[in-house]
Amino acid sequence: MECHRRVGAAAVVCLALGAGPARAATDVESLKALHEKVLRAHRAGDVEILFEDEGAGYVVANRGEVTRPTREERRSWLGPYLRSTTFEEYADVTEPVVKVSGDGTLGWVIAQVRVRGTQAAAGGEKRPLAFESAWIELYEKRDGRWYRVGNLSNFKP
Repeated sequence: MECHRRVGAAAVVCLALGAGPARAATDVESLKALHEKVLRAHRAGDVEILFEDEGAGYVVANRGEVTRPTREERRSWLGPYLRSTTFEEYADVTEPVVKVSGDGTLGWVIAQVRVRGTQAAAGGEKRPLAFESAWIELYEKRDGRWYRVGNLSNFKP
């Protein structure tokens, strides 16, 4: 009986250790896919795609401030920006850096993108738009699903 317990316990430990790296690799791939979805939402000009994976308590750090905008506040400034912009390019400059915490509940993606396109001004005039930006997307896993819970971004001078 004691032998069976030891073998059973050893099997559980081996399975758990084996699942760790596999789980981590799956989580990294999930976060990469969510990052690509962010890029796709921009290219499509669809703010609602962004909100599909955003969790409650979203935090933004930008231009020297930390804020907690509501979804409606984010929609009010992201929506018009995305609808008035046509992107010819919205792509990673480098391979995103993706990390997941040891317990698999937190993750982050560091990305650098190049953007080119046109943006309609208030009178309808199209103006060129071009910039590079880097950001960190913060993720939290809740009930087995990843949610974007924050963003820290900046623009290349």
